[in-house]
Amino acid sequence: MSGGPTLEQVVYPDGIALQATGPWTAHHAADLEQMVGNAELLAAGRRGILIDLSRVSQLDTFGAWFIERMRRSFSKAGAEPKFTGLSDTYSPLVDEVSRVQGPEELKASRLTPVLVLERVGRAMVELFSEISATLKGLTEMTGAIVYAGYQVIRHPSHFRLTSMVHHLEHVCWRAVPIILIVTFLVGSIISQQGIFHFSKFGAGVFVVDMLGVLTLRELGVLIVAIMVAGRSGSSYTAELGSMKMREEIDALRTMGFDPTEVLIVPRLLALIIALPMLTFLGVIAGLFGGGLVAWLYGGLPPDAFLGRLREVITIDHFIVGMIKAPFMAFVIGTIACVQGLAVEGSAESLGQHTTASVVQSIFFVIVLDGIFAIFFASIGL
Repeated sequence: MSGGPTLEQVVYPDGIALQATGPWTAHHAADLEQMVGNAELLAAGRRGILIDLSRVSQLDTFGAWFIERMRRSFSKAGAEPKFTGLSDTYSPLVDEVSRVQGPEELKASRLTPVLVLERVGRAMVELFSEISATLKGLTEMTGAIVYAGYQVIRHPSHFRLTSMVHHLEHVCWRAVPIILIVTFLVGSIISQQGIFHFSKFGAGVFVVDMLGVLTLRELGVLIVAIMVAGRSGSSYTAELGSMKMREEIDALRTMGFDPTEVLIVPRLLALIIALPMLTFLGVIAGLFGGGLVAWLYGGLPPDAFLGRLREVITIDHFIVGMIKAPFMAFVIGTIACVQGLAVEGSAESLGQHTTASVVQSIFFVIVLDGIFAIFFASIGL
């Protein structure tokens, strides 16, 4: 084909020499396929193969892959291919294509038990490294918050009450509708499932015991904390991360302000105040939803539901749930701020740290709830 690519055998004392000329591009794919296929047949029984690429006029990714295909075929056949004359313009492309794994290599890598074990090990190391980094960040941020709180106590005029009230409105008052809806539905589902199973044993009334204890001690505060972590924790991370990307935090330091005192303390206090209030509202909504379902689905009148609830529930159950709320709020707020300040200058980093904030907050909230459960059980509450 006139003006097309060629791959001709030339005289070479120590083995086979091939000289490539013309355009090695996708436009000549059929010709390249045939030429490379014929060249691969020459590799059998050869020790050395020299391939001269100095006369290649054009080269794209398609042509670079044919060059890499020859190299792999010759190497697999026991020959030692040597490429010369490739211009500096096309060398990076050929080098990049050479790093791509072929189908056989990919298949082998998927089926290698050692590689699978290596990947599992690396994932575990990354997981423990991430948990370690989070605990370190929590410790450092806690120290910074304690110091900033001490400075606010020493100089009350430094406290930004307006900022705290602003954040309290966002994390508390505006979150009330969704908190009420979710906890109402959770309470309703628990009541329905309890009645469905307890009625088989003629003990449908005991659904009140289960609903009261679970809602007041565990599910009320846990569901609210998870909702706040997803709603407000992610918001804190995104806000601080955006400020970090725009270098507003560095500007605060330049002006002599402590970013922890200006940005983090008001947000954290707002969250610590908001979560117990939302927990209380969530508990009421959960009990109301459970009582409504018990009446409409289980035939348990409201006066019988309330009477049974007064018998089995004490103030201790309510206190246990409410004690957890400020600690969970502190953990959520601290993790959110740590992740926000760790954002680098890209939108991808902001998204990654926002996701990490929500996931880590939920994880540590559940761990904290388990620790509290063990603690209260040990002291008889």
